[in-house]
Amino acid sequence: MWLYQILDILGTLLETIGVHVSVKAYCPNRKRKLVWLLPPAVFFVTVYFWTWFMEDVTFKMITVLVLTFGAYKVVTREASIHIIAGLMTQQVYVIAANALAETISSRIFTEMTVVVDGRQFLKPQVYVLYFVFQIVFMLFFHSFMKKFAGGIDRQSLIAISISFFIIELPANTLTIAFHSGQTEWFNVYAELVMIAVAVLFVVLLVYIKNYLFLREQEQRDKMRIAKLEQQFAYYQDKQKDEERIRAIYHDMKNHLLLLEESQGTDETRRMARELRAQIADYENYIHTGNAFLDIIIKDKAEKAREKKIDFSAAIDFEGVDFIEPLDLSTLFGNGIDNAIEASEKLPQEARVIVVKAGKVRNFVSILMENNCLEESPLAGRRAKAEDSAGSTAGHAAGAGRRTTKPDRLLHGFGISNMQRTAEKYGGTCTTRQAAGKFTLKILLPVP
Repeated sequence: MWLYQILDILGTLLETIGVHVSVKAYCPNRKRKLVWLLPPAVFFVTVYFWTWFMEDVTFKMITVLVLTFGAYKVVTREASIHIIAGLMTQQVYVIAANALAETISSRIFTEMTVVVDGRQFLKPQVYVLYFVFQIVFMLFFHSFMKKFAGGIDRQSLIAISISFFIIELPANTLTIAFHSGQTEWFNVYAELVMIAVAVLFVVLLVYIKNYLFLREQEQRDKMRIAKLEQQFAYYQDKQKDEERIRAIYHDMKNHLLLLEESQGTDETRRMARELRAQIADYENYIHTGNAFLDIIIKDKAEKAREKKIDFSAAIDFEGVDFIEPLDLSTLFGNGIDNAIEASEKLPQEARVIVVKAGKVRNFVSILMENNCLEESPLAGRRAKAEDSAGSTAGHAAGAGRRTTKPDRLLHGFGISNMQRTAEKYGGTCTTRQAAGKFTLKILLPVP
């Protein structure tokens, strides 16, 4: 009897690990806490107790699943549909592993069961085969769900629930017959139905997760485009304001010059000189050779000065007319915004941003450098692990380490948008962080 107790405990332990792995895979907002181990413990204890101390197994599995679900709801704040989907996935692959093991064993052994102390058990070889299939399926689902990380929606839960309830019916029927000691408990047709439904479940799940992944990507793209259009509209408005201010400035400059040279009082001429000196600062902005880029750099330079950041730019875009205004906004606006945010976290004396851009042979080179906080090894590993899961992989190497916006999705658009734009022109966008300095470099071939 002790051999079968050990085998049963091993089987229950594998199922418990499967519960933990499956539910975690569907819960994108999980936190690494010990409380996540309590629901699997409830599952293990309930299954073990029911197997060895209760004869009627009619309501065994439904009771186990309800108690496990309740335990997850008590110790976590995850959505119910994510927990239910995880439990269903675990049950389906466990049933499939059992059905495969029993079907194959029926072709190998004349008898798959033995009777010990009046109780019917599967032969140890069948248990081993069941364990192997269970491990294989668990690894498959773990790998699959890791690739398509995230939860599931209500419509998809209903779709996979149909497969779950279909497979549960023959599985529960065979389980009751087996534990009641019936010698003719095995039914190859029921086993094949369970295997077929399990395959259908996998196909549905693959389709659903791929659909949800593509839909999420589409939403990300829409948000990215909307953000870029918003930036572009902002700089267009700034350009119109700038043109109006220039017209007013030139008129005012001429009027003050006439007033200064007029035969008015000394006080009047002194006031005119002071006013003209004040508005002369308007001319002290960076001229890049591109009117639209002038607006962007002027706007960012003003923001940097407000935050007491030493901002310097050496940009010569004279004749660089192949880059669209929207793309100029993406390349320079996002890069300088991220640099400003990184600089705000530093002492005032360390706040420095340098921007250099211009033609270098057959390329347009854009270089942005700024000081940033040193990154601890632990924080670096955590940032890398978090960013690799989403579409912000390109951003993870840079801005993800130097800013802490609450909305990581929107924040990820910064570097990733710049990379997309660089690729649009056949160029590259690379980032590097070392010794408290962050460097972003863009190279675009001149057509």
